Amino acid sequence: MCGSELHALPEGVQRVSQALQEAGHPHLPVMLDGAARTAQEAADGLGVQLGQIAKSVIFKRKEDGVAVLVVTSGDRRVDEKKVSALVGKIGRADADFVKAQTGFSIGGVSPVAHLHPPVTLLDQDLWRFEDIWAAAGHPHGVFRLHPEDLKRLTAAPVAEVVQSQQEGIS
Repeated sequence: MCGSELHALPEGVQRVSQALQEAGHPHLPVMLDGAARTAQEAADGLGVQLGQIAKSVIFKRKEDGVAVLVVTSGDRRVDEKKVSALVGKIGRADADFVKAQTGFSIGGVSPVAHLHPPVTLLDQDLWRFEDIWAAAGHPHGVFRLHPEDLKRLTAAPVAEVVQSQQEGIS
């Protein structure tokens, strides 16, 4: 991209693209023809395994109202008790909170370029894959990266934050 293409992209994707460029990330966002609001839609649109989708889940820390971002594999379900043990008690975040804190709508929350930097945790299960894909600030936008890139871009710790396989997958 030479720069002019960015202006045709949605504002959230422009923000993510700029953050990735500034970080020297080699893969800029791409826009899918279909929506990728869910991990399954993204996997289907990209032709990859569900677990290769790095889904961003936002919670609200009860103690101070800070956003907590958990980036997990698309085939895993966040264990809220495990997350609470690491960052303090959390609760569900509604769409207005997510938009106000991140600048992104649910279904397009990127792990980078948030309006207000969240407390972030990365699911260790993402390291099962060489290549993963994350939302790029819009339900149709995604970008490719390696799990180590995600760690570098977010400066977040890697933790066990998902339910065990016996507890179910969604």
